[in-house]
Amino acid sequence: MIEKMKKGKIAMTITIGIACFALVTVMMMQFKVVNETDITAIEDMQESELKTELANWKTRYEEIDAQYQETTQRIEEYKNDEASNNEASRLVQEELEQTNTLLGLTDVHGEGIVITLKSGSDAAAISADDLLIIVNALKFAGAEAISINDERIINTTDIVDILDGSFIKVNGQRILEPYVIKVIGNQSHLESSVTGNGGKVEELQTLGHTATIEKDNDITIGKYNGEIETKYIE
Repeated sequence: MIEKMKKGKIAMTITIGIACFALVTVMMMQFKVVNETDITAIEDMQESELKTELANWKTRYEEIDAQYQETTQRIEEYKNDEASNNEASRLVQEELEQTNTLLGLTDVHGEGIVITLKSGSDAAAISADDLLIIVNALKFAGAEAISINDERIINTTDIVDILDGSFIKVNGQRILEPYVIKVIGNQSHLESSVTGNGGKVEELQTLGHTATIEKDNDITIGKYNGEIETKYIE
């Protein structure tokens, strides 16, 4: 009887052991499945997040690229506007310089002739009218700039005798002999205008005055230093 009971306990113990082993095995398998499921979920989640992040970066890149393209286009527009403004400014500057040159408000240099006049001892002194005739002849010959004793001749320049011809004033400034007339322009045309066919310089030479004409390829004529006054221009 006792032996039967011992055998029954042993069998029960073995049965319980097998059941426990089976239970433990099943539990371990479940844990493994659960773990694998969690890892897969995590991996799936990371991949999803990565895709989302990549999509976000792509969107950001497209936005930045669009801003870059817009900025580049604006820079090109600014460059074009600047180039256009620079060209307009250059043309205005050139026109202003040309106007100032014609008005005698800038120093100029170029080729031309230099006329030097001095009254002869046995003849009447050279007058303001003589100088005025020479200046007008030079203008008709295409003179681009004229000065007498470094006084720039402009459209409003006055050349007048003072005290019955005792001296001459140009631009309100007293000038003394010798009278040095500098002229910029075509040398041949300028010389011909005051010499050939009864030119004034040739006439003064005939009257006994000293008159010389020299060609010069680098004449400098200073700007008009006075104020240009207008009475009727508003």
